[in-house]
Amino acid sequence: MARHRRPGLLSRKVLMGTTLGAALFFMIVGVIFWGGFNTAMEATNTLDFCISCHEMENNVYQEYRKTVHFTNRSGVRATCSDCHVPRDWVHKVIRKVQASNELLHKVLGTIDTREKFQAKRLELARHVWQTMKETNSRECRNCHDFTTMNPEEQKPRARKQHLNAMKAGNTCIDCHKGIAHEKVHDQLDDEELEALSAPDPRLAMNELPPQWQEWLARQAAEKEARKLAARQKTATTQQASAGKRPETAPASASAGDSGGMIDWNGVPETEITVFYPGQASIEWILRGRDHGGARAFKAGDRCYDCHDEETADMGEKIVTGEKLEPQPIPGKRGSIPVTVQAAHDGEHLYLRFRWPAGQHAPVPWVDGGKMDPDNPVKLAMMIASDEVEFADRAGCWGTCHADLNGMPFHPEGQDVTKYIKESRTALEIRGRDGKPLGGWDKRKTEDEIRAEFEAGHFMDLIRYKTGQGIVEDGHVLDRRVMEGGQGAEFKARREGDHWVVEMKRRLKSDRPGDVSIEAGSQYNFGFAIHDDHANGRWHHVSLGYRLGLDDEEAEINAVAIR
Repeated sequence: MARHRRPGLLSRKVLMGTTLGAALFFMIVGVIFWGGFNTAMEATNTLDFCISCHEMENNVYQEYRKTVHFTNRSGVRATCSDCHVPRDWVHKVIRKVQASNELLHKVLGTIDTREKFQAKRLELARHVWQTMKETNSRECRNCHDFTTMNPEEQKPRARKQHLNAMKAGNTCIDCHKGIAHEKVHDQLDDEELEALSAPDPRLAMNELPPQWQEWLARQAAEKEARKLAARQKTATTQQASAGKRPETAPASASAGDSGGMIDWNGVPETEITVFYPGQASIEWILRGRDHGGARAFKAGDRCYDCHDEETADMGEKIVTGEKLEPQPIPGKRGSIPVTVQAAHDGEHLYLRFRWPAGQHAPVPWVDGGKMDPDNPVKLAMMIASDEVEFADRAGCWGTCHADLNGMPFHPEGQDVTKYIKESRTALEIRGRDGKPLGGWDKRKTEDEIRAEFEAGHFMDLIRYKTGQGIVEDGHVLDRRVMEGGQGAEFKARREGDHWVVEMKRRLKSDRPGDVSIEAGSQYNFGFAIHDDHANGRWHHVSLGYRLGLDDEEAEINAVAIR
């Protein structure tokens, strides 16, 4: 009887009639195919592959080389695929299928010249923005995520906007358009830009990440500690001053400050850096295509919240002509650090400004190089209540418009001085169809202007001309008026290489155009310095600050003196 031969190992059937050999064969083929497929797919993710066509190499690649994503202090580089190709397999394959459409357009020559590419650039950017918006900036978050950010290492502006984004539900691309390639979002109208940047409430965080909560708690504690230290210093100094004998303590001068209006010893000091603003206007602030903080400003954020610690950097960029200044003055400084002190005696407000004098920088287009030969320095300040729109966020910036004298949309042959929005029927912000920005020609009627004035909708304006010794006290509503107020006393002098200017003004006034200052309220305050014989817009300005009497919450706190 013949013996039955058992099948070999590879001939054994293991599943649904399939032999082990066949299964092993197809498994090996599958591994090879899968490995080859993934290897090929990864090869298409390399920078060399992405720029292998001249359309990419000659356009977006050259822009990308100049950005922080290409080279930075950490040495970490984000290439094309890091930003434009998902990491998870399913979405990655979908993206590769979509890329086949791009290959089709390569064959068709849709963007095979610089001119064609530029004509299509905005359309291409829109596709990328929309994709990132729909995916909650998925590829950005591979490297950048709110939950892993360290607020201690961020600039104030970044911290503030990241906090806003977490609370409102914004995603990376809402703010960071144009970060790796040439800016084109400034070609969008405001409605489309606002729609593309609108927060998604579904993304809002109900609870901030732990490190953000800890940082906020530390900030609050440090703020309270500074208040306590200031109170103790003021009390100690005032006690010491009160105990001095008259012959050793002149009543109207602080140490090294002969001729001062009051004894400034013990009065807290606030360091404020004024900066060169160039042609930045309130319209520029409000237009998202120009100013990345427009959305936050409209939502209620103050300029101070984001920019207080970076005014020197801002001024340097502008004064050198990098942005917002078509007529840079060689050698003009971009910022001035100013020490501000404020006090009151129940009847008067006292302010003291001290700053380093600068080197003379001749103005090339002015004979003699001095715009105002009679006055080496002018100091101006504005005070307003919260009833004036923009004053609570921008201080005196609400009076600066794109169509004023010396500004980019100034109407030829017209003398347009400062005004506020309340005096106009409208402001042109968007500039559609080439319309000039501003509202110089949209003035309200005399009756409407009078009603606004009686409602307190104006900025109280005080200016001192040091060379001529002239004090001007007026207001800004429909125009700049330099008279009509109660007036003020000023003292100005050079102390070595520093300027010192003091002001004394009654707290309460019954004169039209004046803002009375009372305890328990805060006021919007901004000031400007025309140094080096400057005039017009070629000054240095402050952000908007809060002024109060014996109010530790105010940035400029006028303390009571005896």
